[in-house]
Amino acid sequence: MKRLAAMAGALALAATIAIPAQAETTLRITLQLPLKAHLGQNLLMFKQEVERESKGDIKVEIYDSAQLYKDKEVPQAVGSGAIEMGVASLTRYVGEIPAVDIFYVPFMFNTDAKVRAAVAPGSPVRQPIDDAILKTGSRVLWWQAYGGAIMLSKGGALKTPADIKDKKVRVFGRTLGKFIEALGGAPTLISGSEQYVAYQRGTVDAGMTGVSGVKSRKLWEVMDTITVTNHADIEFVVVVNEKFWQSLPNAQQDIIMTAARNAEAHVRDEMANIEADAYGAARKAGMAVVELSEAEVDAWKAATKPVLDSYLGESGDLGAQIYKAATGLK
Repeated sequence: MKRLAAMAGALALAATIAIPAQAETTLRITLQLPLKAHLGQNLLMFKQEVERESKGDIKVEIYDSAQLYKDKEVPQAVGSGAIEMGVASLTRYVGEIPAVDIFYVPFMFNTDAKVRAAVAPGSPVRQPIDDAILKTGSRVLWWQAYGGAIMLSKGGALKTPADIKDKKVRVFGRTLGKFIEALGGAPTLISGSEQYVAYQRGTVDAGMTGVSGVKSRKLWEVMDTITVTNHADIEFVVVVNEKFWQSLPNAQQDIIMTAARNAEAHVRDEMANIEADAYGAARKAGMAVVELSEAEVDAWKAATKPVLDSYLGESGDLGAQIYKAATGLK
């Protein structure tokens, strides 16, 4: 009887112990830019929606300013599962997927309409790229607009191809390097998080970036002139490890995908305002902002024609397929 009483007491005690709640899902996201940059703000929008709609079951942690990984390290880190999510410049996949550099073929996407058509989910330009990235172990959740590429310099504008000759220029992609070589310059591949120091130390004479990056990184402290070339369209992708993605319940996948679509549409629609604000901030900080004439743009186009041949030669059948699709856009 004593033994039965003891067992009953033990069961009663166990019944009073709360069963622990199911562990929440954590999404860690690595970002090379400061959180105040528009890509960081876009991630915050995503985080807020996901946490709200999941009622706290999904927690989103953002590690900005390359705290965990530099931009060039993101594809491998996410693809291997070292981190659940990451933001990377699209061109960081060029080693495995040379065709991604279609966006850096000079003046290929020279209107907002063409850019929007190319990056639309399911488009004949974007979908093959998303499919190819999936094979690396990462799923593209959304594309983040970063605007047109501009040139940075100190002591004068870069208005003609001759102004690039013999200059060391910071670039952030292989095809952009070919662009500088075609102009007679020496390209130097430098991560976005390291370009401030490169300009400050004189590692390079000039550089290229998106104008929003000039504002978020205060590049006016080390460079004094922007030349508005818009010779390339800069795109970032937000990716999630595919094995991790497949481990999530369908309900959580739905919440994340809905938030991703909303974040993508928002940043795309706001890009013109973001760039206008950045140009305004640059001028206020004392930078000269130089617009090119139509004749000057034509000179840049003529000088960089060989870059297309280089792209098609290196990107294989996928590159040819995507280029054909891109030329059909209006």
